[in-house]
Amino acid sequence: MLHRSTSSVILIFILSLSLAACSQEADNHQALLPEVAPEDRTRVTDEHITNLEAPIPSQCYTKTESEHNPCYTCHQNYDRDKAARMNQLDDGHLQGGYLFSDVGVTNHWENLFVDRRDWQARISDEQIITYINQDNYSGLASRLKDRGWQGFIPDLENYHRAGEAFDEQGIALDGSHWVAFNYKPFPGTFWPTNGSTDDVVIRLPAAFREINGDYSRELYLLNLTLLEMVIKQIDTMTIPPTDENRIGADLNGDGQIAGTVTVLKKHSHYLGDASEISLAFQQYPEGTELMHSVRYVGIDDSGTIGVPPRMKELRYMRKIRELENYDVRNRYARERKDKHRELLPTFVNLHDRGLENGLGWTMQGFIEDYDGQLRPQTYEENLFCMGCHAAVGVTIDQTFALARKVDGARGWGYIDLHGMPDAPNISEPGGEIRNYLERAGGGSEFRENPEMVEKWYQPDGSLNEDAIAAADVYTLIAPSRERALKLNKAYTHIVRHQSYIYGRDATWLPAQNVFREVDESEPPLAREFRFYEWDLRLDWQSQQERKIARQP
Repeated sequence: MLHRSTSSVILIFILSLSLAACSQEADNHQALLPEVAPEDRTRVTDEHITNLEAPIPSQCYTKTESEHNPCYTCHQNYDRDKAARMNQLDDGHLQGGYLFSDVGVTNHWENLFVDRRDWQARISDEQIITYINQDNYSGLASRLKDRGWQGFIPDLENYHRAGEAFDEQGIALDGSHWVAFNYKPFPGTFWPTNGSTDDVVIRLPAAFREINGDYSRELYLLNLTLLEMVIKQIDTMTIPPTDENRIGADLNGDGQIAGTVTVLKKHSHYLGDASEISLAFQQYPEGTELMHSVRYVGIDDSGTIGVPPRMKELRYMRKIRELENYDVRNRYARERKDKHRELLPTFVNLHDRGLENGLGWTMQGFIEDYDGQLRPQTYEENLFCMGCHAAVGVTIDQTFALARKVDGARGWGYIDLHGMPDAPNISEPGGEIRNYLERAGGGSEFRENPEMVEKWYQPDGSLNEDAIAAADVYTLIAPSRERALKLNKAYTHIVRHQSYIYGRDATWLPAQNVFREVDESEPPLAREFRFYEWDLRLDWQSQQERKIARQP
């Protein structure tokens, strides 16, 4: 045993080395980007809120010119006689009329109107490539522990390495039980051509991955698939070859437990140690965790676009309770009432644990600080996330990604857009991306992505149908190397100014197709340009059948 004084000297020396390493790491991040004087940075604080309507996203201020409609992907009407839905917000009327509070009619997303061309010119291509390939995730957990953080502490090792952190079925290699899945990015803002790449991972509680207290990989994938079926309302789904005898359950619904099967039939309850837990209608089970990394646009030596190590944001959701039917009805009735009364949104602040969205979830986000390291978001920065995860009619249990996962066994694994078909959604024909391009009139909500216009539109403004039909999802929504570099450079202006409360869109020219003030007397869209048949879920099955039919 070391003498106390000797031990203290060694401890101080180790701590000094650690602090020096952290300082050196921060210096390396800083050296790659222009400096911004402290007085020119936005103050990061929880002492006041600048934008009380932060849940209204910047995309809601787009100038539609009465015909360009990106709104339908969030705001939908649903025929309850055709299909029941857990989300009862039914807000398709917002395609035809603004319903903002007096605060909300003013566009607070001032970053949309910043000219960042001089900033871009101060950063070389080599500098931004080096910057986006740095790891700003791995040190987050220790920094949170050092400050006595009481909320979620990220525990997925090597997450910055993207797909390298998971096996071929998406299961984390570090034993943390996070699982990655392959999904089609939500139309518009979340396309890489508009500034970010991302991924989503999920983790279910221990009972969903164990049989008699012992971990079972097969069982975990089965319960994940049952959850997928719940969200998508599908009765059967493909699974990896699985021996029913090992699970002790009739998986394919043929009335017997025997042999290997590749189809799972929907059950009333989950399997294994979770067999007492019933499948709640379009809801995740209590204790479910989701982690969503939003990253820069990666660029390899060949110019291929991908997911780089550096994260812009790390978002975390935890299901804290399942809702009964009456809870759901009451919550959405209250939402409609508050909207009509033009009341400002309110959410329970759980501090380190984030915000509670009122629908069974807590949400917490981490975002880059001035030096490029991830830090906890402020209350107002977290408030930004609540609009999409608490107040739009298109979500399923307030989430997006799992409903858009490639069906069944083929969809477990890290996100990969190469070769992914432009699958239609389940309620209308035509490729989803193709339809968006036609309806929105551009490659983003703001119609200010000239590269998408050049690639997918004819000179007369009509779509280049042949080119779109021949392209996979990667080709349709990935930017060129040149555009990716510009997007990455532009976003670092927001990072260095810490100005997230004024918007996070990676623009470099002042937006032209965006309102600074909304005139509520003017409807966003003429009736003939409103679309009420879109669904978050995708028809992967018919797409697969078409692919097989084309094969010789």
